[in-house]
Amino acid sequence: MNAPTSRTTVKRLPERGHYDDATVAAILDAATICHIGFVVDDQPYVIPTICARSDANVYVHGSPASRMLRTLDAGADMCLTATVVDGLVLARSSFHHSINYRSVVVLGRARKVTDRDEKAEALRVITDHVVPGRYDEARVPTDKEVRSVNVLALSLEEASAKVRTGPANDEPDDYDLPIWAGVVPVTTTFGVPVPDDRVPAGTPIPASVGRLTA
Repeated sequence: MNAPTSRTTVKRLPERGHYDDATVAAILDAATICHIGFVVDDQPYVIPTICARSDANVYVHGSPASRMLRTLDAGADMCLTATVVDGLVLARSSFHHSINYRSVVVLGRARKVTDRDEKAEALRVITDHVVPGRYDEARVPTDKEVRSVNVLALSLEEASAKVRTGPANDEPDDYDLPIWAGVVPVTTTFGVPVPDDRVPAGTPIPASVGRLTA
């Protein structure tokens, strides 16, 4: 990853900016959903989608009919963002309430993945990003299925992260107020798995799902 550019340098609260590979990668690996911004005929769109990182690329996939994928495949500039919420920050003043978060912004132009092996690997990475270990438990996609999906890769060459941690930043005079303040952690948990009605009787819950709900 290159040094921060004029487009990725964090200007508001710059002390929260991070540009190292490890921080950017960790946030992308923790975020299931990303949002992709692009412009068509002077109209901006921001679309949520699944993303997954592998080395210095972020992969997204979808139908060849997708307006987003067709636009990006044509060379449009794009902005990919991903955010993980870690806590609700409650202050003594409503003005200073906040959220602890980790976020990433990646700018650039996507590359259509045409190499069959890279495309298949990208689909594996995306599957295992959502449910680690799931790809090896399911049927491998056929060549026809792989061809029916478009996969785009966005380099992490121009990326930055922004992270907020810690308690609220209250006004000095407010710290003596008898008002509770602190951080309420936010975590993701998974419920009891519900099998498809057509799963054969006696089929065990796979290890990947068991790890999610352990």
